[in-house]
Amino acid sequence: LATLSFFKNIFKTFSSLFNCFRETPSLFLGMARWDSCLDTDEEHVNFARRDELNLAHSEEREEPDGPLNFELDVCHQDPEYKSPAPLPRAQVKLITSWEAGWNVTNAIQGIFVLGLPYALLHSGYSGLFLIILAAALCCYTGKILIACLYEENEDGQLIRVRDTYEDIANACCKKLSPKLGGIVVNVTQVMELIMTCILYLVASGNLLSHSFPYVPVTEKTWTVIAFVTLLPCVFIKTLKIVSKLSQLCSLVHFIVILVVMTYCLTQIHQWSWAKFRLSIEFEDFLVSVGVIIFSYTSQIFLPTLEGNMKNPGEFRCMLNWTHFFACVLKTTFALTAFLTWGEETKEVITDNLPSFLQTLVNLCLLTKALLSYPLPFFAATEIVYACISRGNHSNYRSPLFALGVRGSFLVLTLLMAMFIPHFALLMGLTGSVTGAAMTFLLPSLFHLKLKWKKLSFLEKCADISVFILGFLCSLAGIVCSIKGLLEVFEGV
Repeated sequence: LATLSFFKNIFKTFSSLFNCFRETPSLFLGMARWDSCLDTDEEHVNFARRDELNLAHSEEREEPDGPLNFELDVCHQDPEYKSPAPLPRAQVKLITSWEAGWNVTNAIQGIFVLGLPYALLHSGYSGLFLIILAAALCCYTGKILIACLYEENEDGQLIRVRDTYEDIANACCKKLSPKLGGIVVNVTQVMELIMTCILYLVASGNLLSHSFPYVPVTEKTWTVIAFVTLLPCVFIKTLKIVSKLSQLCSLVHFIVILVVMTYCLTQIHQWSWAKFRLSIEFEDFLVSVGVIIFSYTSQIFLPTLEGNMKNPGEFRCMLNWTHFFACVLKTTFALTAFLTWGEETKEVITDNLPSFLQTLVNLCLLTKALLSYPLPFFAATEIVYACISRGNHSNYRSPLFALGVRGSFLVLTLLMAMFIPHFALLMGLTGSVTGAAMTFLLPSLFHLKLKWKKLSFLEKCADISVFILGFLCSLAGIVCSIKGLLEVFEGV
């Protein structure tokens, strides 16, 4: 018995050492990714020529607390890739495909959906086509972005050699500057995520003021009240918690859509296809394009979600279904709402509802905005924390320091939401630059750079077309936003 106990202790010691060694985290969320280097079954592996990422692991990965899998193969990793400093073990939590799907749904079923009927007012029949096209394009760029994380080994098997958006950028720019691409991508990501967080805070204050108009409280005060409810976000350490909040957020969103569509169906006797416009104003059409396309953006989160899935091989299927259902839901919702109110459709469709429904829907939207906040907030703080803690100084990797980073970001979003004038126009300008870059420009450009020799002619044409479309959308959005800012300042 003593001998058995001795060897049992030896086994536990080596298991702990091995577990610590295999937990080399990614830059984005510090998740263990050496599992992606496990040996694969050649029958289940597709090749980079088709950009398939259905990587079948030899053994299904288990939760960190579960038994270890010792069938570890040699990891063919990019020699230029350097992992950041290790993060706390508490952050190593794998998520299921359903949980990843809820996060994607949360990202692409945002408050922008409420503006889709107004977009149809200015885009007519072309708006319906744009809703479908945007879903297909954003789903495509999400797939090619994940394809850039993988390379073929000597046996023709796909191996994950990169973990984050930054790693992809560094791999593309390593001849020019080893870290330039990663710096640009990180700055762009953080700007986009912070602006998204501020949008949810501003929307929360606005919804509270409209829900309780008789309370003598200013909109900024309501924003502070909403901010207080978000203070627990500083204690969120894992993506699993964010996934649960995203699930609740999506359920609230479906309730809002159901209430609006139910009321629209009661007014079906007023519907008329004659309300659709055949001719469109170019500038109004550009506004509609921006609303429709950027209601599908989720590329910032995808490398992290795919890297933390128990079965990354299900990622493409998950992305297809989430975008398909989002497309169906958005098309149905926008169409029924526009057919109900026609030319009287307002920018936020809930303003068209009767007063007895407005308060209920506004409170649901408030809940949705507050539940949507943790996903971009968590992503932004983890990027900054990982960049700061990349050094060897142990103080920068302490839980207390991570708490300070999250708390600082939380306060920053509140200050910007309250004190920046003309924030909506400024956010439109920033979104036109960062949103288009992260959704269209960079994924297609990186895919062409890293996979050029293995892409077919049609795939190259598709990537180039997406890049051109993204550039035009970005340019149009910048022009419209600057024009709006100039008109505001001229009036002042």
